[in-house]
Amino acid sequence: MAKGTFGERLKRERELREVTIKEIASATRIAAKFLQALENEEWEKLPGGVFGRGFVRSVARYLGLSEENLLSDYDQARGEASTPATQKPEERIPSPPKWIPAIAVVLLIAVVVGLAFGGRYAWRWYAAHRAAKKASAVVSIPSSNVATQNLFGNSSSPASASATEKSLPLDLSVAATAAVRVKVAADGVVVYDSELATGQNLHFPAIDRVEVTANDASVLLLELNGQKVMPARIPGSSSTISLTSKDLRQAAGGPTQP
Repeated sequence: MAKGTFGERLKRERELREVTIKEIASATRIAAKFLQALENEEWEKLPGGVFGRGFVRSVARYLGLSEENLLSDYDQARGEASTPATQKPEERIPSPPKWIPAIAVVLLIAVVVGLAFGGRYAWRWYAAHRAAKKASAVVSIPSSNVATQNLFGNSSSPASASATEKSLPLDLSVAATAAVRVKVAADGVVVYDSELATGQNLHFPAIDRVEVTANDASVLLLELNGQKVMPARIPGSSSTISLTSKDLRQAAGGPTQP
């Protein structure tokens, strides 16, 4: 519908019936400015939606026109005049920069490599720590496996001492009648340096030499390959006792001297 057709028709129908805008406004309760806007097709001055269509129905009813036909012309005229709404551009989620996946891959590789090397060195450390712990102190075996000993003497025969010497070069057993600080070195390597509790019995293997240092040697109970060793008997005396395979042979022949 060409611009002005609807407004001209509405105005013509009103004038043919010799009705003024003021009369229609009074009868329909529609403001005169809205009636003029309808005849002039000034859509921007009219309310939209059901209000504008309601004005057209009331005017058509008052003038005796077909409401549906007049509404059809109104919708067509106003629809053609209205500017189609600008389509809102599609909002797309921005894609992440291309360098982010690359950095993620590099970080993942670094983590995997770090875990591999870390686990390898952690296992080495654990193995070394476990070996050192085994070498530093071993709980004594049951007394039933050791020949019965006299506190101040030697009851083992030379033959049994010789067999023990061949099976294990040196095996030092350390116990104490009272808590004492003890340091043990096997073949020049310190394998124990701590306080020895009363009743605690530790064994230390060695090949050539074993040394025992205590701040009170009188409370020590030492056995070398099952042979009793007599430490210093002066209470409170601090001393270092050095034992070799020679002392083992002497112990097999008889009690050692302090």
